[in-house]
Amino acid sequence: MGNDLAAFAKEKGVKYFMISYTDLFGGQRAKLVPAQAVADMQRDGAGFAGFATWLDLTPAHPDMLAVPDPASVIQLPWKPEVAWVAANCIMDDKSVEQAPRNTLKRLIAEAAGDGMHIKTGVEAEFFLISPDGKTISDEYDTASKPCYDQQAVMRRYDVIAEICDHMLALGWGAYQNDHEDANGQFEMNWAFDDALATADKHSFFKFMVKSVAEKHGLRATFMPKPFQGLTGNGCHAHISVWDKDGKTNVFADNAMELGLSAKGRNFLGGIMKHASALAAITNPTVNSYKRINAPRTISGATWAPNTVTWTGNNRTHMVRVPGPGRFELRLPDGAANPYLLQAVIIAAGLDGVRSKADPGRRYDIDMYQFGHTVEGAPKLPLNLLDALREFDNDKSLKAALGEEFSSAYLKLKQQEWNSYASHFTQWERDHTLDI
Repeated sequence: MGNDLAAFAKEKGVKYFMISYTDLFGGQRAKLVPAQAVADMQRDGAGFAGFATWLDLTPAHPDMLAVPDPASVIQLPWKPEVAWVAANCIMDDKSVEQAPRNTLKRLIAEAAGDGMHIKTGVEAEFFLISPDGKTISDEYDTASKPCYDQQAVMRRYDVIAEICDHMLALGWGAYQNDHEDANGQFEMNWAFDDALATADKHSFFKFMVKSVAEKHGLRATFMPKPFQGLTGNGCHAHISVWDKDGKTNVFADNAMELGLSAKGRNFLGGIMKHASALAAITNPTVNSYKRINAPRTISGATWAPNTVTWTGNNRTHMVRVPGPGRFELRLPDGAANPYLLQAVIIAAGLDGVRSKADPGRRYDIDMYQFGHTVEGAPKLPLNLLDALREFDNDKSLKAALGEEFSSAYLKLKQQEWNSYASHFTQWERDHTLDI
């Protein structure tokens, strides 16, 4: 079978392929292609009008062709006659440099050129809500501290178990599922992998969770802060770097502080150095800043950072080092683009390694209680506009991600902010009608 999608279809009984790419805003775009035509698509790509999606293109641009990557193909466990396959975007026989998967692939190759094989895992939290999006789906899920609530997770057993069964069947190494810290919120974990494989799985996971939820008459959302007063949806990323063969963890050194090698500290130093700017990508929506700058939630903690600090095994900081050879970036949220999340981590980390960046002082305090005592650590952006300005001012991070990508991203995200800022809200009526 190898890399032949037509042979894959014949062996697996697949009738249709979803040739899918992800745009700058994280939207998944696809064409449904019959198996009889997939050989042509694998050679030439499926045609899209790029302007019709969130890419910085115009109606005058020629067709953008999405060329499927057969290594990413996944047969839909809940609809086996269909297979999903991630695609790389080209136009006029050239890579579309602003396309998120292309951006990630270029940075992975750059890291490989420096002898670094990036492996990552993600924790993509989500809510199961009513179809109209107004309430959580379980009226009995009302505890003030609902995290790990066994009754609540069992009331949604049919949905959670079905998704986990699918991940097990796909060989993802699914290993735990739980009710999270907010009412109606869940997290499902699977094994870490190469950065591109993790991005593809993350992308498919969001599609799968939404599809299975809809099958059960529910709706799933990865929105960063869908309900005021409840903990938001994070998407924590676990990062390690291995040698070029992917066999030896070069972040691991038991002789060093927290078991993090000198190269690991430098990579972390790059994350710390660029944190305020990379927030524009790890926290890409207006709503994102309702999560990382939120007041205390009903459960007692937001579980989200608001300051650029790192620590050992302590969940109140932006980065924690839970054990030797890896660290967890707790900044990203559920709106993060699966491909750009990985790309910006690699871009910042590579810069840190090359410049031998120092991550700075380690703090072990409870940031939620004593964060006000920390001096000199930058606060994370208060809103999307501040994050975009930080990103625009970070010349080295923009260059690492690519000028075409950075320009397109900033242009479209600035338009999004302007749309939000010009939107007339009920808050304004409530607070200024009688001024």
